[in-house]
Amino acid sequence: MESLPIFMRIKGARCVVIGGGEVATRKVTMLLKADAAIEVIAPALCDALKEQALACEIKHVQAIFDASQLAGATLVIAATDDEAVNTAVSIAAKAQNIPVNVVDAPALCTFTMPSIVDRSPVVIAISSNGAAPVLARLIRAKLETMIPASYGRLAYLARDFRDAVKAKFADTQSRRIFWEKTFQGPIAELMFSGQERAAKLALADAIEADDSHAKHGEVYLVGGGPGDPDLLTFRALRLMQQCDVCVYDKLVSKEVMELVRRDAELINVGKARDQHTLPQEEINLLLVKLAKEGKRVLRLKGGDPFIFGRGGEEIETLMENGVPFQVVPGITAANGVSSYAGIPLTHRDYAQSCVFTTGHLKAKEGQPHTVELDWPALARPNQTVVIYMGLVGLEQICTQLVKHGLDASTPAAVVQQGTTSKQKVVVGDLSDLAAKVATAELKPPCLIIVGHVVKLREKLAWFEPSLN
Repeated sequence: MESLPIFMRIKGARCVVIGGGEVATRKVTMLLKADAAIEVIAPALCDALKEQALACEIKHVQAIFDASQLAGATLVIAATDDEAVNTAVSIAAKAQNIPVNVVDAPALCTFTMPSIVDRSPVVIAISSNGAAPVLARLIRAKLETMIPASYGRLAYLARDFRDAVKAKFADTQSRRIFWEKTFQGPIAELMFSGQERAAKLALADAIEADDSHAKHGEVYLVGGGPGDPDLLTFRALRLMQQCDVCVYDKLVSKEVMELVRRDAELINVGKARDQHTLPQEEINLLLVKLAKEGKRVLRLKGGDPFIFGRGGEEIETLMENGVPFQVVPGITAANGVSSYAGIPLTHRDYAQSCVFTTGHLKAKEGQPHTVELDWPALARPNQTVVIYMGLVGLEQICTQLVKHGLDASTPAAVVQQGTTSKQKVVVGDLSDLAAKVATAELKPPCLIIVGHVVKLREKLAWFEPSLN
């Protein structure tokens, strides 16, 4: 280890920055986050530093560098583009035993400025000792995706209850076990999902109960997006990595499933047309059962849980049974698939509104299967209609839209497995789309988009995996 990593309190301390350009601005920004009293010494300032000086956030000394200016400083940063000045700053600071950093000159530094992941009061600093600053930033970027912004709030929660925990548990080992359970269980998840008051009440109850053998499960209702794993949210990925069991749907892509914790139990409850692995009511009760066994249950759905995902029904059952849960929205198919197909859902010239609906076939006794929708509402002009699960009933959908007022030449598209490497798009109009789709032999999952915005695909199509 070439350097000793330490954290220095500089709140209110005089910190001197030599230089008035963009590099100095970045260093000043970092020091301001630590509430330092910043003095910038430079003949002139860039616009950003001028604004900060006018706002009295920093003090500007309009002068060229002189060693006497460092007297009484807590730390010094040299951020000029003049090598001689930077060297002089380093020599003067070292002579006065003041920690000094010279930007992009490790040999002149007594400390380096790390890349920082700020989850105050939790702060992570990454340094390459000046050998590879870009690598340090890349490592920071990876950590940013893994550590929720709410970790800071979790740390403050622990601070507020430290004395209570210390009074309850006499020895260090018991306290450690208690905090480990807290930081990895439902209380932490309440904080991560923004339910701070509920987390405080739950932590107070946990301290009072002190039941280390109690089983506390939880359900994560997570939207897995339309298929491309890069479209997952940070929170979704984190919960996927920590679940004990994953209850997943047919529409969740294989690529997304690959990101679920390797040793988690996998339960497929997927539904296809006329093929239900489990009825919805049984899925609801399964989630309750697993959570009450003390398991962290990932309920993973394609798209978004609350858009034709029946997530509302599932959390109703969870609430009725007192099971803690959180909901993580996902990019719904309408957003993701239309974007990858190069079809904006709204456009100033073509569509001022957008309607989502489902095209499931329904059967009445003694009658053929039909698609029953509010056709007059869907056939209005200047709107985009997005139809989920409508592939089988596509011919009926096109016929009914024309029958209720849309022109037969209205553009329409069907997108198969959108956002994935198997994406396929068929474009036509209401008069010929069904025939074109039949010829192309599209298979579910597919999304239907109807409206004049489809015209834009010819110009805006950017994701064509079959051509690449």
